[in-house]
Amino acid sequence: MDQDRDGIINEDDLANIYQQVGRDPDSKVLQGMLKESPGPLNFTHFLALFGEHTSGTDPESRLRDAFTMFDPENTGHMDEAYIKDLLMNVGDPFSKDEIKQVWKEAPIEGGKLDYMKFVAIIKRGKEDE
Repeated sequence: MDQDRDGIINEDDLANIYQQVGRDPDSKVLQGMLKESPGPLNFTHFLALFGEHTSGTDPESRLRDAFTMFDPENTGHMDEAYIKDLLMNVGDPFSKDEIKQVWKEAPIEGGKLDYMKFVAIIKRGKEDE
């Protein structure tokens, strides 16, 4: 998400994210999103803003189903180490800094990620969990 890896999601980063999901964002929309953030755009606030401004993204059920593929016993939780491994070694790998940013906001207790809560945060923001 943080394309220039400066720790802050800015207008260029937002434009790149929109383009990755097949949208061509208007600069005014992006500036408006940034103005909604009370300060530098953190991960949780970004998820809420991006979810609000991108109709047509995956519904909660599809995100839950994606996590369920990695949870054969359907516990609703995944080991923290397993998620880190997936994020760092599969697809577009996350850096250690990106993992730290996600972990600041992710609902992890006792070494387990509650992916049902995480999906709610992704789609609706942390205030609605």
